[in-house]
Amino acid sequence: VPALATELQFAQRLREHLEERQLLDGRYRLQEVPGGRVALPVLEEKLDQLWLPQEMPCRLVRIQDPVPSRAARRRTPAQKLRDELQRLLGESWSEELERDVPHTWQRHGDLVLLSEDSFGAVLWEKLGPALWETVASALGAQRLARRGRVLPDGMRSPNVTLLLGQDGWVEHVDNGIRYTFDVTKCMFSPGNITEKLRVASLPCSGEVLVDLYAGIGYFTLPYLVHAAAAFAHACEWNSHAVEALRRNLALNGVQDRCRVHHGDNRQVSSADQPRSLQPHTACYSLPLFFQLELRDVADRVNLGLIPSSEEGWPVACRVLKKGTGGVLHIHHNVETPPAPAPRQAPLLQAEQGSPEGAGSDGEVQCPMEGSGKETLGARIRPEWQKWAEATAARIQGLLAELHKQPWRTSILHIEAVKSYAPHVHHLVLDLECRPTLP
Repeated sequence: VPALATELQFAQRLREHLEERQLLDGRYRLQEVPGGRVALPVLEEKLDQLWLPQEMPCRLVRIQDPVPSRAARRRTPAQKLRDELQRLLGESWSEELERDVPHTWQRHGDLVLLSEDSFGAVLWEKLGPALWETVASALGAQRLARRGRVLPDGMRSPNVTLLLGQDGWVEHVDNGIRYTFDVTKCMFSPGNITEKLRVASLPCSGEVLVDLYAGIGYFTLPYLVHAAAAFAHACEWNSHAVEALRRNLALNGVQDRCRVHHGDNRQVSSADQPRSLQPHTACYSLPLFFQLELRDVADRVNLGLIPSSEEGWPVACRVLKKGTGGVLHIHHNVETPPAPAPRQAPLLQAEQGSPEGAGSDGEVQCPMEGSGKETLGARIRPEWQKWAEATAARIQGLLAELHKQPWRTSILHIEAVKSYAPHVHHLVLDLECRPTLP
């Protein structure tokens, strides 16, 4: 960085002179240079504004390895970014521009994924391509991308644009599991980490899992890597997610314990399709072997689709072992209207000692995400209980219709994953399903 070198006796006067004219580069410390002098870093873009009194002898030098100042080391990445943009824009900086600077983002290795409301057109008009280089430098990234609204294509495909860099493939590590995916093609929700941790702690040794909405392996991998499931069938219709899923299985060394089924699991035979669910058109159909072989195999079925996994319920019933049944993990978004002074409902029995319950303290851990600002506690809300009971009854009916014999369903646990939107909560119902003995 450029600096003005002067004798020690003039250093304080030179510093005051540079600060008064806003020429001092506060990102770096004063440093000693050969000849018993000190060098004061100056802003390179303002070198043409330097004017020094003759009684203050100094000369321009270059510091090859500048030492960051204490203030620079204390600044958060967001502050560094704001300060860099403010420095570049000078007097044209305004409060309106500052509101466009993000305070949060997702980091995946050397790629930073910005939110859709980051940086308006004005900043781009003023700085052009230099904007993204400045942002990347301030945030310590090599690549930048910005997400838009999720595409309404039935696959929750991301609408992500690369701003800096040519390749969207990244790697992310959660709970010791490596995930690789293309941020421009696949979604990754860090808000689901509590559910992934819970899944990893479930007792699945020796079990066969069917994951009906596998994605890149968000839940398939915790079941295989940590919960010790014996085998998994991972179903996914998005070809980009399937590519990432296959890579992730290999990355974590569990590819031999998982079979990937590429296609739309809603495409079931007419004999298995309940009258209450209308057929849907999808981009893929599962191969015939799925319809013929993937039934009566699962001890556990994961239905990790929001806002609703209801279209997968008939398939989940079909793949459960008809002789012994198993457990369904049903994801759903449930609306909870606000109440002025709600009375707390009693805890579910399963909350007080179920092996698949929450934490040892019985509280439902629920990180906030999106625009929801509510605080979720350990109590099961009446709307959640009502949804769980209705779902249990519906699944019981589907199983009885499919197998031509009575089944029983039991609510094991209701997990609040996160606040998906104001008064809308992403829940997971652990539902035990068993055939009734004659």
